Amino acid sequence: MTSILPTLDAIVGDRRRRARRRGLVISILAALLVATFVLTLSLGQSFTPPQDVIRVLLGEPVPGASFTVGQLRLPRAVLSVLAGLSFGLGGVAFQIMLRNPLASPDIIGISSGASAAAVFAIVVLSLKGPAVSILAVAAGLGVALLVYALSFRNGVAGTRLILVGIGVSAMLNSFIAHVLSRAPAWDLQEAMRWLTGSVNGAQLGDAVPLLLAMAVFGGLLASRARDLDALRLGDETAAALGVRVARTRVVIIVAAVGMIASATAVAGPVAFVAFLSGPIAARIVGNDGSLLLPSALIGALIVLAGDYCGQFLMSSRYPVGVVTGALGAPYLIFLIVRVNRAGGSP
Repeated sequence: MTSILPTLDAIVGDRRRRARRRGLVISILAALLVATFVLTLSLGQSFTPPQDVIRVLLGEPVPGASFTVGQLRLPRAVLSVLAGLSFGLGGVAFQIMLRNPLASPDIIGISSGASAAAVFAIVVLSLKGPAVSILAVAAGLGVALLVYALSFRNGVAGTRLILVGIGVSAMLNSFIAHVLSRAPAWDLQEAMRWLTGSVNGAQLGDAVPLLLAMAVFGGLLASRARDLDALRLGDETAAALGVRVARTRVVIIVAAVGMIASATAVAGPVAFVAFLSGPIAARIVGNDGSLLLPSALIGALIVLAGDYCGQFLMSSRYPVGVVTGALGAPYLIFLIVRVNRAGGSP
């Protein structure tokens, strides 16, 4: 008995240390996000003192700053944060559920489905604004269910779903190319801006549907956080722990796709944010506990910082999707090479 007690004390102490470390890392990520948010509101082509930024946020009229901060910088920053939170949450939910870092909406066709619907709506149907967003969300959900159905065979294996998703994504990208090849010049410009992934011309009103989607789908994901963590151990182990695996998968897929498609409808398919957020969170936080919140914070940081870099830290101005694509593509190549050398799944 006495020999067991020190072991139990060591286990409890180790868990407490990991919990403290996790809390500290999440606090640092949140502080970095707030600091970056304030930085993007203060610094640009002109400098606005932080006290003036705070006055604008409180609704006070400040000559010059009310327009620069309130009308130009604030909507862009708010939309970047909300889109990043959504991409980070949705992406890590897929990766955890399928136990594969390649199982990202960027890879398995969900973003392509939303993009194809948006391009069709803009070029063929001549739609704009909310109508394009609604079609993009519906198409993202539809493609996710199609990929799930095509890959279902006595359950859903992560590798099979990824391969089916890559095939569906290739077909959708061909459809996008066909539609763009026949588009008038003005519609082509609008569609390409949307496809790149951008928060240019953001309005605070654009954030409302994304906030609603986060409340609904994000709350649904949070309610399934324990079941999602159990799925890391495998379907059989999760079922032994009382998780209804098939039902949980469907709920998580609907919630994750809802968040990804909603963010895509507002900001376009900002490349690789959903793909990068989860692995980065796992690296700095560890695999103990849920990765949902850390991944969401990292996704918001990536989009917010990427948009700022694309605006002011390069020789020319680039949409945020170009910056995140340049960051994510090398990691994707590295991951595929590592998987190939290992001769199996990541």
